[in-house]
Amino acid sequence: MDIIGIGYLGFETTKLDEWREYGPQVMGFGIGNTPESDPDSLYFKMDDRRHRLAFHPGTIDRIAYIGWEARGRLAFNAAVEKFRAAGVDITVGDTELCETRGVKELIRFRDPVGYQHELFYAQKWTPRSFTPGRNHGGFVCDERGVGHVVLITPEYTPELEHFLTGIMGFHWYGSGAGKGKTGFFRSKLNNFTSHDIAYGFGPGRMGVQHVGVFVKSLRDVGETLDIVKARNLQLQMTLGQHTQDPHASFYHFNPSGFAFETITELEPWQGDAFELNPEKLSTWGHEIVGPILGPSVRTPEELLDPAYLAGKKSKE
Repeated sequence: MDIIGIGYLGFETTKLDEWREYGPQVMGFGIGNTPESDPDSLYFKMDDRRHRLAFHPGTIDRIAYIGWEARGRLAFNAAVEKFRAAGVDITVGDTELCETRGVKELIRFRDPVGYQHELFYAQKWTPRSFTPGRNHGGFVCDERGVGHVVLITPEYTPELEHFLTGIMGFHWYGSGAGKGKTGFFRSKLNNFTSHDIAYGFGPGRMGVQHVGVFVKSLRDVGETLDIVKARNLQLQMTLGQHTQDPHASFYHFNPSGFAFETITELEPWQGDAFELNPEKLSTWGHEIVGPILGPSVRTPEELLDPAYLAGKKSKE
C-alpha cells in the first residue's frame, strides 16, 4: 500500500478544557477550526493541514483512531481492494465523516488488537495558515505526517505482524532495545524516520504509550522542556538521544495520561540497510524518571467498545 504515514490522530478525553490550554501553551500547537459537524471537539494544527490532532469529549481518555494517508486516489482505491481481498472488515466513510476529517474519501478498519484505524487521501490544507499557539519554530510534518505512535498490545501475535507487513505493506524496522516483545514499523513511503507505529507487549493491557512529534530545532525541544519543568509536569524520560536514531528528544506526560516525545533531528536518519540490534536504548541521556506506562494504558475491557469486544469473543 502506498501509505505516506500518519496524517492525523484522534483521541477521546475527559480533560478537554485542560487540552485547550496545554496544547497551545505547552506544545505550541495551533488551534484549528472546529467542523460544524463536530462542534464539541478540539482540533489542533501542526502545519498547514486543516488539523493533525483531534480531541473529542469522552468518558475515558483513549486513542480513538489513527488516520493513515494514502498518496492519492489511485493508491487509496488499490488499498481498499487489497483490504477486501484479504478479508479485512472495512467501513466506507460517509460524506459527513469525510467532511469532519477534511478529506476526500476514507475507510475505517481495526487491527487484530482492536485499535481503530482510518485510511484517507487528500486532506484539506491552506498555505501559510499555521500559527503556533506560542512562540515556536514549528513542526516537521509535510511528507512524513504527524510523527509516530507507540501502542500497547495485550497479545503480540504473528497475525498482528502479518496485518502490518503483509496487508498494509509496512516495513519491519526491528524490535529496538526495549525489554520484552516490541515491533517497530514504518509505512512504505516513509524514507525519513525509522518508524511510524510500534506495538509493545503488555500482558492484559492496551492503550497509547506515547506519541512522537518532530520540531524544527533543538531550541524548540529545549524551550518545551523548560515550560514542562516550569509547570511541574511529569517527565517520563529526560533529554537524550536514542541509539537507533540520530535525534534528540525528551518525554513528558500530557493531560490524557500518555507521553509526548518532543524530537528534533541532529542529523538525517541513516536508513536501515540492515536490521539494527542496539545494546542499549540511548547513547546519552533519556534517564527514566517517570512511569513507562501512564494512566492511558488500561485493560482491553476498559478501552474497547463493548459491541466490538462481544463480536470478537463470539468469533473466538
